[in-house]
Amino acid sequence: MMVQPTWLVMLAWASLFVVFASTVVVVVDQFVLGYRQPARIMEIVWPATALYLGPAAVLTYRKWGRTQSPRWLDRHGKPPRASRHAPTTIQTYHCATHCTLGVIIATPITYGVGLEIFGSTLWPEVVGDYLGAVAIGVAFRYSGEAHTGGRRAWAAIRKFFRADLLTVTVFEAALLAWLALMHFRFFHEALRPGSPVFWLIVQVGLIIGFFAAWPPTLLLIRRGVKTELVGTPQ
Repeated sequence: MMVQPTWLVMLAWASLFVVFASTVVVVVDQFVLGYRQPARIMEIVWPATALYLGPAAVLTYRKWGRTQSPRWLDRHGKPPRASRHAPTTIQTYHCATHCTLGVIIATPITYGVGLEIFGSTLWPEVVGDYLGAVAIGVAFRYSGEAHTGGRRAWAAIRKFFRADLLTVTVFEAALLAWLALMHFRFFHEALRPGSPVFWLIVQVGLIIGFFAAWPPTLLLIRRGVKTELVGTPQ
C-alpha cells in the first residue's frame, strides 16, 4: 500500500473541515435562521455546493441565495442587483449537485462491494457516479414536475435529457478524467474512500467539473433550453 505524505493527509483533513463547516453555515442559515428558498430544491443545492466549493459557496449563497428568501425580502425589500453571470453559475450549481450527490452515494457502494472492471475499481466508480448523477437529476426534475402519475415521471425524464444531460455529462467527463489521472498516474490505485486524501481528490475533481460545465450551461440558457430556477437573481 502506498504511504501518503503526512502533509497531504493533514491538508485533506483541513479541507474536509472547511467544506463541512461551510455546509453547516448554509444549512443553519436556511433551516434555523429561516432563510428558506423559494425553490425548495435549492435548499439541497446550496449545501451540496458548499461540500466542494466551501467558503466560495457560502459567499455566493449570501449574495444570490439568501437575498431571494421570503424572510430576507420581508426585511429588506427588493434584492440587490446580481452579476449577469449569477443565473448561469446557479444553474451550474444545480446540475453539479447531481454529480456531487452521485459521487458521494455511488463511490462508497462500488468500493464497499468490491466491484472491479478490467481489474480496476475505478471503472465501476465511473459507471456508478454517472448513473447516480443521472438518477438524482431525474429525481430533481420529478420533484418540481406538476404532472401526476406516469406522466410526471416521463415529463421529468424528458426535461432532464433535454436540459441537464449535456451539462451533467461534461461535468462527469471532467471529474472522471481527473480521477483516472490521480488513480493510475499518481496513486496507483492506492486511494480508497476511507482516506481523507481520496475525498480531497474528489473535491478538486468536482471543482474542475464545475468549471468545465459552466460553458455548456451558458449555451443552453442562451438557446432557451434551460429555464431559470425560481428565485434565481435576474
